[in-house]
Amino acid sequence: MKNTIDGKLLLASASPRRKELLTQMGVSFEVRISNQEERCESTIPQEMVKELALQKAENVAREYWKKEAGEKGAFPVRILGADTIVVQNGAILGKPKNRTDAVRMIRDLQGSSHFVYTGVALLCYDAAGQKTVQTHVEETRVFVHPMTGDEILEYVNSGECDDKAGAYGIQGSFGKYIHRIEGDYYNVVGLPLSAVYQMLKRNGI
Repeated sequence: MKNTIDGKLLLASASPRRKELLTQMGVSFEVRISNQEERCESTIPQEMVKELALQKAENVAREYWKKEAGEKGAFPVRILGADTIVVQNGAILGKPKNRTDAVRMIRDLQGSSHFVYTGVALLCYDAAGQKTVQTHVEETRVFVHPMTGDEILEYVNSGECDDKAGAYGIQGSFGKYIHRIEGDYYNVVGLPLSAVYQMLKRNGI
């Protein structure tokens, strides 16, 4: 696999985990973060993540057009957006507001299963600036072992739960509580590598 694509690749995400995963894939990219707020109209998890991923990519695309579209070598360009949510029994578990909220989430997740959905949107602008759009939604089911109250508190107090959907990171110390998964492990981390690679492969890798 080449380590560059035909033109720039911009990652429309502030997530260090997505940055690490895209680096792991071996492609060159730049991180661009939009300060615009995303708003979701759908209430269906699979549609929500797709909608939010597309908004992230489009927000970065608008800023790119304003600031850099007139520069030499600005096109072709690919813009990759992603959004991940954790869903249990139809309820969406976002990032915990505080440690108390994190304890509540982990108590709900332990001894049970839940779903992780990641929406991916890839905007592809050719040399003439013409856009095509591809989207994808990945689903992974995660089964968590029963946990004691002390185990929950120990994990939450470690701080690893902070800023993570569902209040946990599968790639960290919470991994010892994961019984099994059905689907893509990297999707739970925050970016389904195989799906993203295939999308990029179809568009210039």
